[in-house]
Amino acid sequence: MFVKLAWRNLWRNKRRTIISISSVAFAVLFSAVISSFQKGTWDHMIDNVVRYYLGYIQVHQKGFWDDKTLENTMALEDIPVEALNDPNIIPRIESFALASSGDITKGVLVIGVDPERERSLSSLDERVVEGRYLNANDQGVMLAEGLAEHLKLKLGDTLILISQGYQGQNAAGAYSIEAIIKFGAPDLNKQLVVMPLSLAQYFYGTGERYTSLVVNLPKGRDELEEALTRMKKTFPEDRFEVMDYRELMPELIEAQKLDTAGAKLILWVLYALIGAGLFGTILMMTRERTYEFGVMLAIGTHRSTMGAMLWFESVLIGIVGAGIGILLSWPIVWQLYSSPIQLSGKMAEAYEQYGIEPVMKAAYEFGIFFAQAEVIFIISSILSLYSVWYVMKLVPVRAMRE
Repeated sequence: MFVKLAWRNLWRNKRRTIISISSVAFAVLFSAVISSFQKGTWDHMIDNVVRYYLGYIQVHQKGFWDDKTLENTMALEDIPVEALNDPNIIPRIESFALASSGDITKGVLVIGVDPERERSLSSLDERVVEGRYLNANDQGVMLAEGLAEHLKLKLGDTLILISQGYQGQNAAGAYSIEAIIKFGAPDLNKQLVVMPLSLAQYFYGTGERYTSLVVNLPKGRDELEEALTRMKKTFPEDRFEVMDYRELMPELIEAQKLDTAGAKLILWVLYALIGAGLFGTILMMTRERTYEFGVMLAIGTHRSTMGAMLWFESVLIGIVGAGIGILLSWPIVWQLYSSPIQLSGKMAEAYEQYGIEPVMKAAYEFGIFFAQAEVIFIISSILSLYSVWYVMKLVPVRAMRE
């Protein structure tokens, strides 16, 4: 009865109620789409870098991140046995070299990987566009597609690598190209050479040493904090540095925070405008019924009952508007999630500067829609306090005279 009465009161003025509900629905639609679009795009950016190459967590010899030389590599005997036996901990050798093909040269990033373990992190085998995926005993390399085009090399050709190895040794070798691989991240696609771990150790003369251990998290960021705590216990901080992806790419994380803060400001301005319109509706709904409230109080209606009814009327506008907004935004978000927008031109170039695939994708998460409904509920509840306060101070005789 109480709910039914509040609902009927709303439709005394149909046009005003429809306008109010529509404004709330638009706000929820706009904010849900923008929020999911922004979160999805940034999540895709971060996962793009993390899953393609960086990893969620990396372990190095202490001091390596500040001075990335082969002299700061970690020895096999220093690494805890349980870490070596963990299939989600992937050893790597990473360093730079000068790649040459005829008269063409280019600085490249050389990564020595365990081919089988690397599958679980970066799905490297799925990026092979020509040739075959390497095995641990191969003496050839896999070349990124963009680098192969720059050096004018193709499958079966020979790549010359020259660098400086461990403790100043000369590092030089000629390797056949066994596969061409393609990365979504443009920076990697233009400079990456991948070889088996044992071959990279031989090339750089490091023996059984690694520059980093990359930690794969099958469940993604949901298990990051737990894994980070576990790794810090396994690797003593006086000898190793354990870093998560936020420390490994601080520029990107700072850019995300700045962009998120700007988007939140826009959304709060939108909600402030909608709140102002909603308050105008509540104000009119309350003032025009002053005589009615005076009569109800005169015949014995409790002020608390009237206050609760008025609160529910205000909240109903928010709930109905939020529900309609969510229903309208749901298919839009799904479309942006299932069919990401491929960027081009200047925008694509800006993404590529960060080494990120130029794609904008929405996040399809229930929490985003729920957050919009929650904000509307809080706003409408706060604004309805005016109606409650008005009824609580109302004098019946004076109200009926007005």
